[in-house]
Amino acid sequence: MSLIEKAVERLGQLKQAGQEAPVITPAPTPVEAVPTSVERSRVEIHAKEAEPVSRAVTIDLERLAHMGFVTPDQQRAAIAEEYRVIKRPLLRNASAVRGTSRVANGNLIMVTSALPGEGKSFTALNLAMSMAMELDHSVLLVDADVSKPSILKQMGLPPERGLMDVLVDAKLDLPDVILRTNIEKLRILPAGTATPRATELLASEGMNRLLDEMASRYADRIIVFDSPPLLVTTESRALATHMGQIVVVVEAERTTHSALKQALATIESCPIKMMLLNKSTVHGPGGYYGYGYGYGQESEDDKAA
Repeated sequence: MSLIEKAVERLGQLKQAGQEAPVITPAPTPVEAVPTSVERSRVEIHAKEAEPVSRAVTIDLERLAHMGFVTPDQQRAAIAEEYRVIKRPLLRNASAVRGTSRVANGNLIMVTSALPGEGKSFTALNLAMSMAMELDHSVLLVDADVSKPSILKQMGLPPERGLMDVLVDAKLDLPDVILRTNIEKLRILPAGTATPRATELLASEGMNRLLDEMASRYADRIIVFDSPPLLVTTESRALATHMGQIVVVVEAERTTHSALKQALATIESCPIKMMLLNKSTVHGPGGYYGYGYGYGQESEDDKAA
């Protein structure tokens, strides 16, 4: 006799005896505890703290193109072609190997000049724009001219927290102040809040750690620093000690040989130094990059410097 038949027979016997058949209630299936709204909020806040997301800003590309800057939608413009030539040796050095060792901090590139008004901010922004069009690289543009920041102003953006704030406030991290842009591979680190201790902060151990994080966080990232002129402040000299490459912008028919020589003496520790002839009215052979070049419209900040 099968088990089912035995069970039916047993039920029949119980009924004949006037007893109720036992009712078997299955054990409830355990249900996972659902977090309350407060608990969910705590989890969400913790996740945001663990992985801060950079704030997004929109650059007016039409405005920049009108001012004579390189933009992704004007890739065949003359200035875009010029910066393709200018960036190439910098990108090669950023990933080059000399002998058996890689160029130290080759992806940290400082753009400076001997004196104000030679076009170093214009050059830094154009280099960053041009490099951001590369398939294999992303770019972080750092406004390190903390006494006279101009990168956000040139882009038509309001002042923001940035480099100085991270160095002063231990609670801030880089993602808290880096700005994402509508150019996919371009990020901006503003100068931040001005401070009289800027030189000391740029030469501090905190800056060393910050630069190590910048250089190593993303293997494909090129970091372009717009720094103060070398002969005006000591901030650029402190920053130069961390750089793998330095581009010195030289204004044609204005910068003297003695001023340039003095400026170069302040950055002897940097392994790679290049000079870029700017505002030249003569096109043809000559200059480190193979030719002198000029641009039509000077940025307002460089005019005022």
